[in-house]
Amino acid sequence: MVLNQPNKRLKGQAYEAMAEQFLCRHGLLPCTRNFQCRSGEIDLIMRDKTCWVFIEVKFRKNNHYGSAAEAVNWRKQQRLKRAALFWLQKNGHAIEHTEFRFDVVSIEGAQPPKIEWFTNTLVEG
Repeated sequence: MVLNQPNKRLKGQAYEAMAEQFLCRHGLLPCTRNFQCRSGEIDLIMRDKTCWVFIEVKFRKNNHYGSAAEAVNWRKQQRLKRAALFWLQKNGHAIEHTEFRFDVVSIEGAQPPKIEWFTNTLVEG
């Protein structure tokens, strides 16, 4: 299975690029792709006017085992949140004074893939 890793990474990058193009067509501006830190990874970081948007991109060929969006479970959301807070701090943004949100882009199927964009997916309280 190790031999499939480069293909898997390349496929992931292709779907992230597809999601980024989709979001750019909807007015978001790209900032960073594949930010990694000890806490986790963020597929895309973009701007929506004054708001930083941290985006998880998920692809599923089919939904036999659940949709792509459903794959972003609580644990993944927590890793995304920790990584985003680290990124904000690292880049000099005070969390209390910075507008940000968490979105999910779900890509399913093959020809053509169905793209869904879920905004503000991590709401606590």
